[in-house]
Amino acid sequence: MVEDVVKELGHLSLGTRLKRIGETLQAQTQAVLAAHGFEQPAAWFPLLAALDRLGPLSVGELSQAVGVSQPVVTRSLKGLEDEGLVSSEASDADRRVRRIALSSKGQTLVERSQGEAWPAIEAAVAQACAGLDGDLLAQLAALEDALVETPLMQRVPS
Repeated sequence: MVEDVVKELGHLSLGTRLKRIGETLQAQTQAVLAAHGFEQPAAWFPLLAALDRLGPLSVGELSQAVGVSQPVVTRSLKGLEDEGLVSSEASDADRRVRRIALSSKGQTLVERSQGEAWPAIEAAVAQACAGLDGDLLAQLAALEDALVETPLMQRVPS
């Protein structure tokens, strides 16, 4: 087996390591969503959740709410709008600012996912993180190993 250089570099490659864990979680979350009948990209769900919790937001506010860049939010919003899950209109206060809101189809999707997929994903990730103890790098290694050993799909009760 080839040495895992990123893991061996420790703090030097922490950003890469976190990105790798994030990509693993995102891909495995997508599999769980698909198993529950959701074909939308996993990356859309934090945006949908933010709009559900906070109501209509500007692109900048939505970017802040989920902690990703405005260009990433804008690309995702294109897909969400194309699927009819969100709507946008110019703000009354500033016509240059778009306000994004869940459509009724988007609200239905959020409610369905909150009842079906999100609890399963939450429990599976919590199970993967259970028992993590020690310094951050050791915890990351344990989480990575746990996700390889038993992907989220296998942690979700059938």
